[in-house]
Amino acid sequence: MRRKLLSGKMAGILAVLLVLFIVTGVAEEERTDASGQWKYVLEEVGATITGYVDESAGDLVIPCNLDGYPVTGIGFAAFEMYQGLTVVVIPEGVTDIGPAAFDYCENLANIVIPDSVTNIGDSAFYQCFALSDVTIPASVTSIGDGAFMGSGLTGMVIPNGVTSVSDEMFSHCYRLSSVVIPDSVTSIGDMAFYRCSYLASMTIPNSVTRIGEFAFFRCTGLSSVTIPDSVTHIGSHAFAACSGLTSVTIPAGVTSIDDDAFDAPNSVYDADEIDDMDVVYGSDNLTLTITEGSSAEQYAKENSIPYVLAAE
Repeated sequence: MRRKLLSGKMAGILAVLLVLFIVTGVAEEERTDASGQWKYVLEEVGATITGYVDESAGDLVIPCNLDGYPVTGIGFAAFEMYQGLTVVVIPEGVTDIGPAAFDYCENLANIVIPDSVTNIGDSAFYQCFALSDVTIPASVTSIGDGAFMGSGLTGMVIPNGVTSVSDEMFSHCYRLSSVVIPDSVTSIGDMAFYRCSYLASMTIPNSVTRIGEFAFFRCTGLSSVTIPDSVTHIGSHAFAACSGLTSVTIPAGVTSIDDDAFDAPNSVYDADEIDDMDVVYGSDNLTLTITEGSSAEQYAKENSIPYVLAAE
């Protein structure tokens, strides 16, 4: 499932970029700067770096201008699979880190993102295994699907202004133990924290209205979750296969809970269903705290999940 979802999204990204280049005519032919190393295209606001002639290794300081043009963007897959890259410093003035910009830079351990950046594209740091810590500046308002998927992040503070924890943003971040979600966020996307097994706690702000499909699937380190009053929808398998989960509080405002959002006793998920190599078991110790007469109570009864009524 994960591979199919990711490949479909990447194909979509490529298609959109192609249409933009053809229809708008914004991007020009790729150039090489006077040093003979940096590849770039000129856009209306400045130069977008598209690559490096000789694959860079070690520390990389991206210049603030090329041939007299200000550098304002890091383009699609500009440094994809630069295995020797360990440190990247992005200059002030860059506003956009494009899709797959540092995809599969497996040894990238440190990146400096300036206050000018507003967007981090889809899969920008996908499979950056060595990237354990990154500071996202307050200027960032958009973080794309799968931006840190499969990376080595141990913690993250999402800045105020970001409105969505996007699909697969932290999927397969096995070392991720702490995430701070601001109250600007209104949705947690599909597979946002899929298989983040070290995630021991999660505070969902009282601004989130939707928790997507497989959002916390197999987050085995979670023991308890309180869903805020603002949430109205919980997607299928959102908290399934969380084997350590014993307590979830669901407010009366939740009116839609999809199938298998929570583990029924003796739940088993087969490999074909979750695109995994083994059979995965759910929690047998889960108790829901719900409001009498709510959709959550009906859900618990229909799925034989133990529950208690919240104190009035």
